[in-house]
Amino acid sequence: MKFLEDVDFVVDEKIWGHRLYDEQLPHLILLEFLGILASHRDDPLNEVDDKVIYKPQRQLRLRGVLFNNPYINIIASSNRSDEKKWQEWFEEYQKGAYAEEDMTYLKEVFSSFDDFARVVELLRSSSFEINSNKRWSSKFVFPFGPDALYEDLRIDKSETNDRRFFARTGEILYLMLCRAENKNELGELLVKRLLESDLSLNRLVKAIQGDRQEAKLAKEISSLQLPILKHDRFDQLCRDWIHILKQDIPSYDAISYLMFSAGLNMLLYFLERSKEVLSEEKPIRLVCEIISKNRTKIRAISADDYQHNQNLSIRSIAAEIENIQQNEEWMSASSQLYPESEYIRLMQKQFKWPSEDEESSDWSADSLIEKLIDKAQLRHKQHLAKVHSAWSKAIGLSSRRLSRRMRYAPNDHFLKSLVITVVDKRMPFDDFLEVIKNRYGLVVGEAQAQELITSNQVDQEAFSKNSEYLAERLMSLGLVRQLSDGCAFVENPFNI
Repeated sequence: MKFLEDVDFVVDEKIWGHRLYDEQLPHLILLEFLGILASHRDDPLNEVDDKVIYKPQRQLRLRGVLFNNPYINIIASSNRSDEKKWQEWFEEYQKGAYAEEDMTYLKEVFSSFDDFARVVELLRSSSFEINSNKRWSSKFVFPFGPDALYEDLRIDKSETNDRRFFARTGEILYLMLCRAENKNELGELLVKRLLESDLSLNRLVKAIQGDRQEAKLAKEISSLQLPILKHDRFDQLCRDWIHILKQDIPSYDAISYLMFSAGLNMLLYFLERSKEVLSEEKPIRLVCEIISKNRTKIRAISADDYQHNQNLSIRSIAAEIENIQQNEEWMSASSQLYPESEYIRLMQKQFKWPSEDEESSDWSADSLIEKLIDKAQLRHKQHLAKVHSAWSKAIGLSSRRLSRRMRYAPNDHFLKSLVITVVDKRMPFDDFLEVIKNRYGLVVGEAQAQELITSNQVDQEAFSKNSEYLAERLMSLGLVRQLSDGCAFVENPFNI
């Protein structure tokens, strides 16, 4: 397993796959995913022989012009002739270019240097994290089409694939959808809606990039990177994406909702896998406070739910390791002539640990388990334990606004994205509350909070007010219509 060569032991990977990564936020997950999909336009979302082979694009000319080209605006604003502007830009660009490139083709593509500068500014302004201090080779243009997709690179003496921002979470997303029930329908929709070369802004990208630049070597996604072959969350994510792509939404706008859906469903997969390892049967619960002018009793409950869910993954690490004690070989090892050696063999078989350098005949069964729990939880806290906090904030689900504690307090973008992901044309408001509870564990109204109400953790009026606040928020966004008989309907603005 080449992808695990740099891993000292396998615990996180057995639960969630290799790998979910907190710094790879939903927009970066989708970009990595689309780069893989673009390499499989003729056969999307299929694992062949337990792996996916793909060749990512590099598009060095495109990202060099957009993100390693600080002088273009100065030259464009000068009073020089068009010919002089082109000449000066060619000279300045080559000084800072990673590799010597003949960029004179741009003069044939654009009618004037000023037109070229305006297109660069348009594409640059729509890029992700344009004002960040990331190196130019780790900045990404909006995915306007197949020519706008490329992998993260470290540019030094060579072009090195980097795993900091494309950390394989997009590969995990690809495998998830390869294993979903409706993957064939989704694959066709994705290619048709997002990977057409004739999309208007993709043509501008292609004009700057010229011929596509691909990596020299293909990459391999092993099926072992995602040990879960089937999961309800894979199917739900697939259904959500199909629902989004079938709507009359401009392709570029649909990408935003796909990012949201990927972030929400992968966050829930992370939490649900934790609960499965812990053998907790109750579904994930995310009590959402709809922020209003008045402080509500729901705030504390939402913050408690947030903290409970935040701790799930670290607890599941210990549970996954301790589960080895239920293994028949482990239980019978004590009767062996050299039980310590047998315990070490079983730990190596299950978790690829300890290494030969760490082996010790003095380790008992308990000390082996305790040692690995300490090491695994320490590593887990560095990145994977932050997935819940980082992704929930990135999709607009969690907030510390008006409070010292983080809790689930969805913003307007989250709520609009939720409506577009759930509602076809229109849906009774009460049904909407029930659907988002059943699909995503989001608790807003009194009917969905009966467990909390009957256990006297909060009164019914608090959740009744909370659902009223949500209706008001959605109405202000143009997503709820109040009828004369008092019935409220949630409406999808793209399908009315």
